[in-house]
Amino acid sequence: MNSIRSVCVYCGSSVGRDPLYIDAAKVLGEMIGRAGIRLVYGGGRRGIMGAVAEAVRDAGGSVTGIIPRFLIDMEATESELRELDELIVTENMHERKHIMFERSDAFIALPGGIGTLEELVEILTWRQLGRHEKPIAIANVGGFWKPLSSLLDHMAAEGFIHTAHQVRPLVIDRIEEVIPRLTGKPASTAADGRVEIIERL
Repeated sequence: MNSIRSVCVYCGSSVGRDPLYIDAAKVLGEMIGRAGIRLVYGGGRRGIMGAVAEAVRDAGGSVTGIIPRFLIDMEATESELRELDELIVTENMHERKHIMFERSDAFIALPGGIGTLEELVEILTWRQLGRHEKPIAIANVGGFWKPLSSLLDHMAAEGFIHTAHQVRPLVIDRIEEVIPRLTGKPASTAADGRVEIIERL
């Protein structure tokens, strides 16, 4: 497995209704920071997005924020953005996503809305088309991504995903297992000795 020096996290700019989502974001951020992996993310300081970035920095990690100019006032103040280790301001969403892709060795999806889903599906599409071989992990916090996993299974069963072997994101139920699985380092086990990792399409 290639060395993971930077990871892109796709996630919501809101906190969601279940406190489990924000808690998972903080745990993931801390693990990214402690592992010495640079966070690449959408630059916002609100919601789950902001929680991940803050946890990475609190753990001594580095953060690259990539944000379109038109979102600056909506997702972060200028003073908040100055706290990032690196800030890249783009002219549009397409440029933002392209730079996030270029700067990242792997991708993680936390709970989020339409934007998060769109980013995840796009990176899966690029993988299916053979445009990259970077690992993709879906943090299935509280079963959040179960409907998508079922939909992917259904698409494959109906013959619409012909190269499923090229996609295969890791769908990981326990947030503590995400970074160990991506880096290939031993994962800690649950109290009953199980590692709750489910591989899907």
